[in-house]
Amino acid sequence: MRTIKLGSSSLEVPVVAVGCMRINAISKKEAERFVQTALEQGANFFDHADIYGGGECEEIFADAIQMNEAVREKIILQSKCGIREGRFDFSKEYILQSVDGILQRLKTDYLDVLLLHRPDALVEPEEVAEAFDLLESSGKVRHFGVSNQNPMQIELLKKFVRQPIVANQLQLSITNATMISSGINVNMENESAINRDGSVLDYCRLHDVTIQPWSPFQYGFFEGVFLGNDLFPELNKKIDELAEKYEVSNTTIAIAWLLRHPANMQPVIGTMNLKRLKDCCKASEIRLTREEWYEIYRAAGNILP
Repeated sequence: MRTIKLGSSSLEVPVVAVGCMRINAISKKEAERFVQTALEQGANFFDHADIYGGGECEEIFADAIQMNEAVREKIILQSKCGIREGRFDFSKEYILQSVDGILQRLKTDYLDVLLLHRPDALVEPEEVAEAFDLLESSGKVRHFGVSNQNPMQIELLKKFVRQPIVANQLQLSITNATMISSGINVNMENESAINRDGSVLDYCRLHDVTIQPWSPFQYGFFEGVFLGNDLFPELNKKIDELAEKYEVSNTTIAIAWLLRHPANMQPVIGTMNLKRLKDCCKASEIRLTREEWYEIYRAAGNILP
């Protein structure tokens, strides 16, 4: 598996992150096979969140991988906190409480990466900074990032937070590519020109923040996958054509499209299917041409001015 540096850190991570949000939907034996297959593919970066399965997913993962010191040294663990029932919470107390729960469920002493899950409208960045300092000094968290945040929200945190923001997990796929489209359609009077996220793509590139695309196969907000979907005939025709050319699956091409972008993104895949897991990992070996990348972009209905 090809690797990249996570943000401005020295942490080497595989270009494909393994999301564990659905690991509670499979059996214990299937979970064990899943994590072992990921490791065999070189995909040793596992993404979690304290709300996945109400915490159950982290517990299932720890059991499936048979967590111990030797195992822990071979994997990279990322989790997220900040979502509570009916509200978001970036208070110092809740961040610290959440991390303790995450570590207990994952059966480890530390997280490689902690992300703040969704922006808290009542965030007090001074409290976030205090929490991060305590987590870092205690050795409980080594690197910090955010999820679903725009540039100014990150800048507000950085006014007080000492640690580099190494990652920003954002919704991005071939069919959900507004952060790319707005940059292509600058100064145009069309829907694609609307800047909905404060130029977050360019911001992350400028400030060495790794974008982690979530739901890389989804269209809309969890409305379904675009692969093999009759709603996207031209897109699937183009993807299938390139899959045949490169002798890979359509899944591989969809991930390869994200990896082709020079921002050095790290897609977070959510499949629990072993074949699709392998197909996603295979994308690290494929480099689409500039022409192919734009062909896929346009086939999805995205326009060029």
